[in-house]
Amino acid sequence: VQVVESGGGSVQPGGSLRLSCAASGFALNDYSVTWFRQAPGKEREGVSCISSPDGSTYYSDSVKGRFTVSRDNAKNTVFLQMNSLKREDTAIYYCAAYPGVVPSTYGVGFPAPLYDYWGQGTQVTVSS
Repeated sequence: VQVVESGGGSVQPGGSLRLSCAASGFALNDYSVTWFRQAPGKEREGVSCISSPDGSTYYSDSVKGRFTVSRDNAKNTVFLQMNSLKREDTAIYYCAAYPGVVPSTYGVGFPAPLYDYWGQGTQVTVSS
């Protein structure tokens, strides 16, 4: 039972990347999934969340309008499409799965310790 992130890499400012969070051993569509990131010397922050089963999506102010979270239940995968990338988006990106609805009052701020499954992370570097 695990989730595995992929899709990270190096890109120039203004570029795009699509991250994947693939689950094995359980049905990811039964879980809310949040993308977190952690940059060197900074605290981990939630940037995007897709709730289950309602499908509500939430974004931090820093990525709203640039990032889009979605899921493909047939592939048991959640995606994070990242456009118009900025240098400050450089970080390790993690996905985490929670077995329930993420309340709208929390959104991306839903407490990290409550998530059941975490991936190992994928590095995103934005530089020219």
